[in-house]
Order: sequence, then structure tokens, then C-alpha cells
Amino acid sequence: MRPLPLPDPGTPPLTSATRLLAWQAWRQRDVLAKAVTAGSVSLLAAAAAPLLLGGAVDSGLGAGFGGELLLWCGGMLVAAVAIVVAGVFSHTYDVENWLRASFSFTELVGDKATRSGHAVTKKLPTGEVVAAVANDALRAGDMFAMSGRFAGGVLAYVAAAAYLLSQSLPLGLVVALGIPVVAAVLALLVRPLQRRQQTHRESVGRLTALGSDTVAGLRILRGIGGEEVFSGRYARQSQEVRRRGVRVAAVQSVLDGLQVLLPGLLVALVLWLGARAVVRGDLTPGELVTFYGYAAFLSWPVQMATQMLQMTTNAFVSARKILGVLRVTEATPQAAVPADAPPSGSDLVDHSSGLVLRPGRVVALVCADPDVSAEVATRLGRFDDAAEAATPVTLGGVRLAELDKEALRHRVVVSEATPHLFSGILGEELDARGRATEADLTAAILTADAHDVLDSLPGGLRGELPEKGRSLSGGQRQRVALARALLTDPEILVLVEPTSAVDAHTEARIAERVAAVRRGRTTLVVTASPLVLDHVDEVQLLSTDGRVVAHGRHGELLARTDDDGARYRDVVGRSMAEPGTETSDDPSLEGAAR
Repeated sequence: MRPLPLPDPGTPPLTSATRLLAWQAWRQRDVLAKAVTAGSVSLLAAAAAPLLLGGAVDSGLGAGFGGELLLWCGGMLVAAVAIVVAGVFSHTYDVENWLRASFSFTELVGDKATRSGHAVTKKLPTGEVVAAVANDALRAGDMFAMSGRFAGGVLAYVAAAAYLLSQSLPLGLVVALGIPVVAAVLALLVRPLQRRQQTHRESVGRLTALGSDTVAGLRILRGIGGEEVFSGRYARQSQEVRRRGVRVAAVQSVLDGLQVLLPGLLVALVLWLGARAVVRGDLTPGELVTFYGYAAFLSWPVQMATQMLQMTTNAFVSARKILGVLRVTEATPQAAVPADAPPSGSDLVDHSSGLVLRPGRVVALVCADPDVSAEVATRLGRFDDAAEAATPVTLGGVRLAELDKEALRHRVVVSEATPHLFSGILGEELDARGRATEADLTAAILTADAHDVLDSLPGGLRGELPEKGRSLSGGQRQRVALARALLTDPEILVLVEPTSAVDAHTEARIAERVAAVRRGRTTLVVTASPLVLDHVDEVQLLSTDGRVVAHGRHGELLARTDDDGARYRDVVGRSMAEPGTETSDDPSLEGAAR
């Protein structure tokens, strides 16, 4: 079995659910072929059992206990061994088919959500994206898991029907045609089942979206006393999901019952007609046993066909939901023919603000409105081509939207003010590029003054970081994110408010160390802290309307006597009056601080 997840999820067709499922089937054609082979061997061996049993009965009745009977029994033993051995392989390949398909669809959705950025949440509720991974990918995989047994069932049915028709045309027709009639009756229930499953799936998606939105805004809801309103909405939607689930179960229960009843009636009919044929001398007792065995056996392929029909129906419903995510236009799509990459050491220029980052300089961007400066800095990372079309950013004279996105992500890294941490081993989560040594990790942690994080986690760098770093304080999370950004070691690093959640002593140490580590490499720090500004090569002052109005060293700007100098001193003075404090995750402590 190939290791999962796959290194490359591929580029699927987005025209239809049929094309998507066929594309995935072709990608795992090797394991599908193995599953079909093993399933066919297992089912054909099972189909041979009634024939061998009938031959043994006639042989025993005709010649008594002897070599001929032992030969038939030996054939039954071989068939039993084939059923067991092939069944083991068939189950193994069925599970592998399910895993390969489910993981592939999960990877596709995850990869799309990652690359789409905020565009996916603009078009789809968060719950739809979550349900596509947690539900739809698994449902689509069910069809692939059933494919091998379904193909084997079809072959076994054809082989058994051919034998029955050759032995007795009337009885053969009853069995050969009765089974498809039973399947057709059962298929009549599939379409209403599909409609009810579709509405149930949509209600589940809305419930998931409501739940995730409520949890995300729980602290705000508590602040405004809105928990009861939203919990009531969630309860009502839960009841709607339950009602629709009951409607699905009603049709499903009828279908399950008919799967037992109709084949049972067919077996009774075959047994009655066969017994009369034996009395007339048209059939031997052994042939009656064979016909009875096939009438009972062939209900198995019918059940497989019905299950396959249901799973295929579910797979198409799920594939359409997955396509809904995959069709989202990315906020930063890859250019069809990317422009040639500018040489290393090129200027990064934000033309609408006039910000220029020259190679090898550590620059600070200061503004009275932190949101304005953060917006300028974020544009440098190319996160939304449509929104940034009116505010072009160029690297070496080439617009960022025209460059190869993957290459750009390695050259320019933006560490935002609200860092996102992932669960896992601390050392592995810090090393986003997968190339850092333990010495590199230790050096980055020292630069970010995050050594206390190592002390708080059992195992240090090999310690387990919980989801979103919940065990860390706000300041610790910020410093871990800073260490992670430094370890990417990009050509151009943009840090947005990297020390806003730490105390003054820690901020001073971080400012000195970051400036020393990044000296000679292009770096932009968005901050108004004098402790940081005092260590950079240049400060650029941004007006509240988003234009650079002054630049120079920190001391030079403080000494200026014009309006720009006054504005700069006003911003810096406010920052000095608001010393940073290490923040905590405890809501009660945050409330007390406020």
C-alpha cells in the first residue's frame, strides 16, 4: 500500500461529478484492478459451491461413498480455500481503495482551502468545507471500496445464470430473470432515497456551519448575552437534521426489508418449481440442490448491486459537494505563464503607498493607525489579487500577481499580527520548510526570546504543542510564531507587530536580536515601538491615508521640527505610553486587564 497522504493530490477535472470520480478511479487503477481480481475469484469460487454440492449429492445417491464422492468433496474444499484466501485479499484491497479515495478527496479539499485563502469562506459557509472533509470524502470513498465485490458479483451472476439456463430453461429463466426484477423493484426506492439524503446532507452542512460559527464567536456571545439565542437556533437546526434523518431512515428501512423479502420469495418459488420437476423426473435431487443453492446465492450479488447503487448515489451527491469547494476561484491563482523571476536582491515596492524595500536593509513602517500599516505590509505577501489590483506591488519591476506563486512564497514571507499555530511536535511545527537543524531551531528560539516555551513543554523541542498553542500565553504564541518566521529564512521577511504582546524588557531583547540576525537581508517590521525602531536601518512614516510621508533613522525623525516630525513623535509617544504586557489565554485575566 502506498503511503498516505499522497505527496501530490493531483489536478482533478471540475466539469462534473462523473468526471471527478472517473479521474480518481484512474489514479488508483492499480489497486482497483487488484480488488476486482480478488473479488471475482472469491465470488466465482462461492458460485461454484452449489454446483459442487449438487454433484456430491447425486454422486452419493448414485454410487454411495467412494472415490467419485471424495472427488466432489475435494472440489468443495478447494472452493472453500479459494473463498477464504481470495476473501482476505479482497477485503484488504477494498479497504485500501476506500482509504486512497477518501484521503485523496480530503487532500484535494484541504489543498484547495489552503490555496484559496479567504475566497473559500466568502463563497461557502465554513460548515460546508468541514463537511466536505468529514463526511463527503468518506462517502465518495465507499463507492471505490465496493467496486471489487460488485464486479465479482456481476461475473458470478453471469456464470451461474448461464449454467442454470443450460440445465433447465424454465427454472433458469425464473432465476436469471427473477433476480433482475427484484433488483429493479429495489431500484425504484433509490431515487426518493437520494432526494432525502440530499436534503439531509444540506441540513447537516447548515448545522455544522452554525455550530462552528457559534463556537468561534462564543466569547463575543457571552459578552452580549446571546448564548441562549444561538443555542436555540442550534437546537432547532438539530431537530431539523433529526427529522430529515428519520425520513431517510424510513425509506432505507423499507429498502432493507425488501432486500430480504423479495429474494426469499424467489427462493421459495424456485424450490417449489424444482421439487415438482424432480417428481416428474426432469431434475435429479442434486440438480434441485444446485438450483436452490443458486437461488439463495444469487440474492447476494443482488444485495451487492443494490449497495453499489446506493453507494454510487451517495458518491455522486458527495462529489458534487466536493466540486463546490474545488471550483472556488483562488484569491491568488497561479499565472498561466508566470513572468521570469527577478534576480535576488531586487527592490520590493508598494506603489500606492510609496513604500520601497531596498535589498539588505531592516526597515520599520510606522503609522498612527496600525490597521493602515498592517494592510500595506499584508499586500507585500500577495494574498488577494483582485483586491490588490488597484494597489500594485512589484518585485524587481514585475507585479507579484505575474510571478510564480510558489517561488514568491519562498522569497517573501509575511508573519501577520495574529499568528496561527498548529498542533504537533514543537520542533516540527517551527520548521515550516523542513530543513532546520536542532542548532537552527535553538538559535531561532533564542532570537525570539522563547526559551520559556521550551521549559513549559515536557520534552522541549520534542514536546507536543496542543491545537492553536492553547497551553501558551498570548506572548508565548507570538514569540513561537516569530521563531517560525525567522526559520523560513526568506529573502524578504515582513513582520507585523511581532512584539505587541510582550513586556518592555523582552521586547528590547527581541528587537536587538532580530535586527542582528536579519542585518544585511531585506526586512520590514510594522511597529511603533521605540525599542524596536531604535535598532532598524530606516523608519518610514505612513500617513493615515496610506502614503509614506517621511523616512530616516529613528533619531533623525524624532529630531525633525516640521509637521512630519511632530506626527512621528506623536505616534511614538503614544506607543511609549502604552507598554506591552505578556498576555494570557485566561478570559478572566483578559477581562481584568481591560
